[in-house]
Amino acid sequence: MSSEEAEILRVRAEEFLLNAERLFNEGFYDLCVFNLEQFCQLVLKYKLLIKTGAYPRTHSIVRLLRDLSMIHQEVSELLTREEYLILLTKLEDAYISARYFPRRHENVEARVLLRFVKEVFKPIVERV
Repeated sequence: MSSEEAEILRVRAEEFLLNAERLFNEGFYDLCVFNLEQFCQLVLKYKLLIKTGAYPRTHSIVRLLRDLSMIHQEVSELLTREEYLILLTKLEDAYISARYFPRRHENVEARVLLRFVKEVFKPIVERV
C-alpha cells in the first residue's frame, strides 16, 4: 500500500462530497447524485486500502461494504437495514445511469441521498 495513494483517495472522496453539495445547491441533481456515488466508492476504497493494503477493482458500493464489513462488523448495518440498502443501490445505479442512460434525478432524490450520505453513511464509515 502506498500512503500517498491512500491520501489521494481520501482527499478526492471528500472533494466529491463537497462538489455534490455544491451541485445540489445549484440544481444539478444528476451530477450531485453521481458525485455522491463517487464519494462513497472512494471512501470505501480508502478504508479498505489503509486496513488491508488493497481494495477490489469494482464500482459496487455494496461489494466494497461487504468486504469492509468482514474487517469491521459495524458497517454491516448499512447492508442489513432495508432502507439503507435501497439507498445504496440507488447510488450504485447512479454510476451506471450517469454514464450510459438518459436518466434524470429529481430534487427530492438528490436531497434524500445527500442527507443519507452525510448523516448515516459517512459517520458509520468514519468510525472504521
